[in-house]
Amino acid sequence: MAVSRLFEILYILLRKKTVTAGEMAAHFEVSTRTIYRDIDALSAAGIPVYASKGKGGGISLLEGYSFHASMLTDREQEDILAALHSLAAASYPDIHAVLHKMGSLFKKDGSQWLEVDFSPWGSEEQRRQLFPQLRQAITDCRLIEFRYYNGAGHESLRKVEPVQLLYKSKSWYLSAYCLASAGHRVFKISRMKDVIVMDSHFITRPVVAAIELAEEHAVRESVLVTIKISAKGAYRVYDEFDAAAITVNDDGSYTVSVELPEGAWLNGYLLSFGSLLEKVEPERVRTSLMRQIDMMRYRLETVKEGSDPTCADFKGDV
Repeated sequence: MAVSRLFEILYILLRKKTVTAGEMAAHFEVSTRTIYRDIDALSAAGIPVYASKGKGGGISLLEGYSFHASMLTDREQEDILAALHSLAAASYPDIHAVLHKMGSLFKKDGSQWLEVDFSPWGSEEQRRQLFPQLRQAITDCRLIEFRYYNGAGHESLRKVEPVQLLYKSKSWYLSAYCLASAGHRVFKISRMKDVIVMDSHFITRPVVAAIELAEEHAVRESVLVTIKISAKGAYRVYDEFDAAAITVNDDGSYTVSVELPEGAWLNGYLLSFGSLLEKVEPERVRTSLMRQIDMMRYRLETVKEGSDPTCADFKGDV
């Protein structure tokens, strides 16, 4: 349901004593059923709104009720505006109108100390449009289809029932029920290509905690890695690791012990440190990384115009 519509319903009821569901529906260009759902939502939020039948009946607020900014502390008002700014960053529909109304009510701008943008630097327009597309599919209970590339680089065609958008560890994910796997899965949105919102609808299933599902999957395939990073890599260390995992060595370098997903992703992540990386444990992780480096060297040294050496051609051992 639209947040802005809920606030406007409240404003209308504050101005008028009684309004029929039909009048509300005509005003917002929605069904009366939608209006009654909105009224239920307001009631659940603690607003004393009720519906009466018969002549002169309609939707009303409890006699004497008024909504005033003084009901909230300055801190609570700031928190509300901060939450609305976060929704604006998530491309929530009509949220800027709500921000304006609440800012006027609180007599605060609320934008001076906070600006939220979840998109990565240089995000292309197609990726920015994907978020509202997925959000609409979730709220309308419509199936979506897309090509997906997993961590091993394998491509598959997926048809899913979208459940929830999840922001975790600097990335957006989609929690969904995958029809092919017959189970709930978490998909990294940046790996979803050619997304199509289908006309087919689905009946919602029992909700699964998306964050717990993602963490369970990560822990099951993770390994405790200890790495040593030179003093010049301080910015990476403090950007990416919890303080409890960091040890500052006498020479200014850093030793970090952390659980990380094992496999191709881990090799790529460790390679991203370049010459800042001075040590890697355990041995099997170091061996896998060194083999990856040797394969890269082989490809770069043997590639010639018109040729395309593959990893299968590589015969070296670490």
